[in-house]
Amino acid sequence: MTSHNKQIAFLFLGLILSLFACKQTENSEEQEAWVSIFDGETLNGWKSVMGQAAFEVSDGEIIGIAKHGTPNTFLITEQLYDDFILEFDLKINHISSNSGVMIRGQFDPEAMDGNGLVYGYQIEADPTDRAWSGGLFDERRRGWMYPLDLNPAAKAAFKMGEWNTYRIEAIGNTIKSWVNGQEAAYVVDDMDSKGFIGLQVHSIRNLEDEGQKTYFRNIRVQTENLQPTPFTGDVFVVNTGVNELTEFEKANGWKLLFDGQTSNGWVGAYKDHFPKEGWHIKEGILMVEASDGSESMSFGDIVTVDKFSAFDLAFDFNISEGANSGVKYFVTLSENNVGSAIGLEYQILDDENHPDAKNGRDGNRTLASLYDLKTADKQPRYVRKPGEWNQGRIVVHPDNKVEHFINGVKVLEYVRGSEDFRRMVSESKYKIWENFGEAPEGHLLLQDHGDEVKFKNIKIKELN
Repeated sequence: MTSHNKQIAFLFLGLILSLFACKQTENSEEQEAWVSIFDGETLNGWKSVMGQAAFEVSDGEIIGIAKHGTPNTFLITEQLYDDFILEFDLKINHISSNSGVMIRGQFDPEAMDGNGLVYGYQIEADPTDRAWSGGLFDERRRGWMYPLDLNPAAKAAFKMGEWNTYRIEAIGNTIKSWVNGQEAAYVVDDMDSKGFIGLQVHSIRNLEDEGQKTYFRNIRVQTENLQPTPFTGDVFVVNTGVNELTEFEKANGWKLLFDGQTSNGWVGAYKDHFPKEGWHIKEGILMVEASDGSESMSFGDIVTVDKFSAFDLAFDFNISEGANSGVKYFVTLSENNVGSAIGLEYQILDDENHPDAKNGRDGNRTLASLYDLKTADKQPRYVRKPGEWNQGRIVVHPDNKVEHFINGVKVLEYVRGSEDFRRMVSESKYKIWENFGEAPEGHLLLQDHGDEVKFKNIKIKELN
């Protein structure tokens, strides 16, 4: 080998060694970024609160053991965390072993007659057929914030009887979760910025389920130089900010229909201007004031200037006690009828205190129902009371399948123009309108029904 060739060989070898050293440094820095918060042998740094279920350590695992006759039990960190990335493995072997991990959790030791109360964000481990593992539940507070009806693709990620790897990122006001690499929940919320990490053993109803076990291992956290992992799928975002969109939402085609400050994009139904009274915009809230409880006779409905065909529409609403309202879609404004403009309606109603809940057929005039046509199949625990904010959602697919949601839970679906849809129309108050609900496009409408109702976070994504 010539001297020149030797020099080239040495330079090449030096480059390889340099790259290897850099890679080793990167790997070392990555390893150093993770801190184990379970030492694999003891529960040092953790404490059990609220219930009486047991936690023990065996073979590098924390094992939670269900106990009958006691509330949810949590093993919580003594250290509090604000921004972090958390990873852990979790295994459930029995359907009774509902579990989850608290993040930025809160604890009131004086509550529940001195037994203490854990509350706050929890990422779910759901062994039932509902399959909401990875969803976000607000324990003892607002309830479900991100049920996996909002992200059906994630329902298959969790595996019963096997180890499941969770990743949770809580950075700023954004919380994201993954189960076995599958993107699950995406929530923007600022209620809690700091708290503990906690492992849950859920309460059990049946004595025969006592002793069932939930397993945790490889619990580690990063708290410095955090780099958020971007979601790559077209995942719905629950954003509790006021009339704000994340960059992720914008990139996926979402836009606001109400900017929080003006009536731009809205006019009165059958009018060329926004109502001069009755409808108000204040502090990012669009509100229709109470009048006499009549249907669109005082201040009138408002409609979008634009028309829509296939779309994903989300909106937050807050009703006064006993209130009646609605969000209508495929409104053509061609009927020139008296009262509210004609269209398919997502019913907004105080089911407990408004008489219309008992009218119609089989509850088809209750909250989140397709008004006078199809009843929302919902459980009361998924609905927030008058005076609290609920999130409605209407998805109209390009193939005319339509879905209604309340607070992230799907409560009905139907297909516009189908034989079943036309049968429902023929048995309803809408039978007098030819081809009701089958227009190729239409306006969106917020209803004035004489009661105070507030709206915010009205956002839409057109679907192709």
